[in-house]
Amino acid sequence: MKSKKQIRIRRSTRTRMKIRELGADRLCIHRTPRHMYAQIISADGDKTLASASTLDADVKSAIKSSGNADAATTVGKIIAEKSKAAGITRVAFDRSGFKYHGRVKALADAARENGLEF
Repeated sequence: MKSKKQIRIRRSTRTRMKIRELGADRLCIHRTPRHMYAQIISADGDKTLASASTLDADVKSAIKSSGNADAATTVGKIIAEKSKAAGITRVAFDRSGFKYHGRVKALADAARENGLEF
C-alpha cells in the first residue's frame, strides 16, 4: 500500500512534466503544518527567480501565526510583488500535489489579486 506522501509526490511529478512541456516559469509551493513556502522557478528549472515563505523577516512581522490561511495570503502577496519586480507576470501554478483548498487556495488567490497570471 502506498503512503499518502508517495501518492502526493506522484501527483506532483505528473504536474511538473506537463509544466515542462508548456515551457513556462512555475510558481512552486510547499506546505508543512507550520510553514508555507513559495518560489518562482525558471522554465528550464535551474534558477530560482523569486521566493517567499513564512520564515522571511518581512512576512514574520506581518503575521500572527505561520500555519494558517492568513499567513498563506501574505506569502502569496509577497511572491507576486517579488515576481513583478523580477519582470515575471505569467507563471504555471505547481501546487506540488497538494489539494487546491485551504492554504494552497489562499496563496494562489492572493498571488492572482496582486498581478500574477496563471
